Amino acid sequence: MDSCIIPLRHGGLSLVQTTDFFYPLVEDPYMMGRIACANVLSDLYAMGITECDNILMLLSVSQNMNEEEREKVIPLMIKGFRDAAEEGGTAVTGGQTVVNPWIIISGVATVVCQPNEFIMPDSAVVGDVLVLTKPLGTQVAVNAHQWLNNPERWDKINMVVSREEVELAYQEAMFNMANLNRTAAGLMHTFNAHAATDITGFGILGHSQNLAKQQRNEVSFVIHSLPIIAKMAAISKASGQFGLLQGTSAETSGGLLICLPREQAARFRSEIKPPSTVRVTKHGKRKPDSSHH
Repeated sequence: MDSCIIPLRHGGLSLVQTTDFFYPLVEDPYMMGRIACANVLSDLYAMGITECDNILMLLSVSQNMNEEEREKVIPLMIKGFRDAAEEGGTAVTGGQTVVNPWIIISGVATVVCQPNEFIMPDSAVVGDVLVLTKPLGTQVAVNAHQWLNNPERWDKINMVVSREEVELAYQEAMFNMANLNRTAAGLMHTFNAHAATDITGFGILGHSQNLAKQQRNEVSFVIHSLPIIAKMAAISKASGQFGLLQGTSAETSGGLLICLPREQAARFRSEIKPPSTVRVTKHGKRKPDSSHH
């Protein structure tokens, strides 16, 4: 599961906790802090949990940074992380800072829940509709942006995308990654979601495969339509990397993939305005079908 669930000894409550960590993905340290916090909280949101009681920030400062770089970059990363936590209705109450060869920013999110506050990711039924709440292609966009200054890499993709299109995709990816999945988590309760996961490092195929395996019913997930940031599919194909159309491209702070009753899916979409309905759940062997258009 995306988070650990620990039944407490008293009161019928459960402690739900998750952790994650990141190396820098984007050039803006403030946005990097926001993205890191959004991704940590997303594991709670994937279980329909909208509140977080406590979040710790774990920070590694690179020993290769000079004093001026540290004084400019690190406070901005911390502010971004704190601001995203505040937007999520929580606050950073502590953590740890170390010196390391690499910059790393991470966190631990914790909440104590009543049973009705979280949705176990194991109750998809035949006929459910799968909805994804953010487009795919963040890793492709971030890498393509780095390739703007790498002639060898850029030569592999400049026939299918312009510099301006890469910049636009990078900006879209950055703001999507920094966007919290909190609203979607709340709507999971409103529209009776049966299961969900967030799409991150294993790509949509890996995460949907893991979610399918957790189902109590014998179902298959049929993925036939992938919402993708503009031009990222062309870059993935031209570069021969990422496997975006195969569903294996990693994402950071991606959307929630949610199993919804068919009769509720359209209303959910009108509320959340997601980029795409991904398809239906059918009778099968607890696995995803990665065919798509």
